[in-house]
Amino acid sequence: MFPIRDENASQTRPVATIALIALNVLAWVFLQGLGSERALSNSICTFGLIPADLFASTFEFSGERFCPPDSGAGWINVLTSMFMHGGWMHIIGNLWFLWVFGDNVEDAMGSVRFVIFYLLSGLGAALAQMWSDPSSAIPMVGASGAIGGVMGAYALLYPKANVHMLIFLGFYITTLAVPAVFMLGYWFLLQLFGGFASSAGGGGVAFWAHIGGFLAGCALVFLFRQPERVSRHITSAPRQTAKHRWPR
Repeated sequence: MFPIRDENASQTRPVATIALIALNVLAWVFLQGLGSERALSNSICTFGLIPADLFASTFEFSGERFCPPDSGAGWINVLTSMFMHGGWMHIIGNLWFLWVFGDNVEDAMGSVRFVIFYLLSGLGAALAQMWSDPSSAIPMVGASGAIGGVMGAYALLYPKANVHMLIFLGFYITTLAVPAVFMLGYWFLLQLFGGFASSAGGGGVAFWAHIGGFLAGCALVFLFRQPERVSRHITSAPRQTAKHRWPR
């Protein structure tokens, strides 16, 4: 299932959401060379987060490395890794999820509070992934952990808001509108299954970063939401009926 849009109109211009998307795009263009092989590899090693190098004094790693030793070894890389991506589908998918869900969470918090919330969710995601394998030498990159926090916050703030999903059933493609809590809960369960199934030190999807970011967002939303903004958003949001749904 892939979200197309939600039935939850934004009440303010999502300045912070747009700015975060722009920063990710600028990093992709100017630091990662639009995914060109050399620029992509250098950026991942320079700005990605590598647990084995960050905790080199505690854990030893003797296996094969994607990056030279001491790459991605500073705590600043927790921040920079949130704006790096591993390929076109990686960045497009992440930023689309941020666009669909970020504006309404920003509505509930205000732009400045939303940015702080986003970065703290990304920190929670990084800590969860490092906890799962602190000796890993595989670089961690991507905004999906922080965006997982946005999704967790959305599930608690607007659980009944309809999210229109694109459904792939072999050669048959259709759409379906479901409550946000169902779609986001289903996504979280997939991350849990992936996290427990993934082997320690294996590459690919950072499931524990997604899990950590989502749970961080669920916890932090109570600190960062502004009840009057949430109430104003919900009461002023237009109610859409079935005729507004995407055609099958």
